[in-house]
Amino acid sequence: MNIASMKHVVSAEEWELRLQLAACYRLVALYGWSDLVFTHISARVPGPEHHFLINPYGLMFDEITASSLVKVDQDCNKVIDSPFPVNPAGFTIHSSIHDARPDVGCVLHTHSRAGVAVSAQKCGVLPISQQSTFVLASLAYHDYEGVALRDDEKPRLVADLGRKTFFMLRNHGLLTVGKSIPEAFLSMYTFENACRIQIDAQAGGELVHIDPAVLQGLSEVMKTVTAGQGAGIAWPALLRKLDRTDPSFRN
Repeated sequence: MNIASMKHVVSAEEWELRLQLAACYRLVALYGWSDLVFTHISARVPGPEHHFLINPYGLMFDEITASSLVKVDQDCNKVIDSPFPVNPAGFTIHSSIHDARPDVGCVLHTHSRAGVAVSAQKCGVLPISQQSTFVLASLAYHDYEGVALRDDEKPRLVADLGRKTFFMLRNHGLLTVGKSIPEAFLSMYTFENACRIQIDAQAGGELVHIDPAVLQGLSEVMKTVTAGQGAGIAWPALLRKLDRTDPSFRN
């Protein structure tokens, strides 16, 4: 695809955000969490305008580049002209969260096989792995109401999420929020692995549950684990991984 570069059209700050979001889409594809062209990852553009970057509808996640990302307003109207369509219906969940949570810079939503499988289990996420402990420390649930197309569902989505980081959409999939794109991605990596481990473990014998006391103070534990850098401890290495395999996300 011959896509005109946006590098000199947008601010340096927005261009860096575009690079990070394009990288995030590529990583979601690389780790096998994508669902063809469906689901979305949105990022808030800094400033008072309430603008967001989202995927061009119809492109596979491993095709998305910094310049092909579409800039939209709160109602998913294009702010900058783009040859690519957007999916307003797919922005329903994202727009409601961005509107209610100004602290959230990125909303990442997946329909992965393991994520949907656990979302269909009445028990939800079980405390059976180290990964699950981080998820359970900040996990919310939302019951399935059909394909998320209706505005009247937004208040219930927002109320169920509250101030949590991990959001399980029952019978639907996984969602994470973060102040930054790297934060939302690292949370989803942990969420997805917790679900994969759970499905695998359930295929074996009796499960061993982790003592609930272990779940206390995990925010401080995470700071120690990441050497105080949060998602920044892994994100540069992930970008290097993409650059080794296919750096075209930077176009």
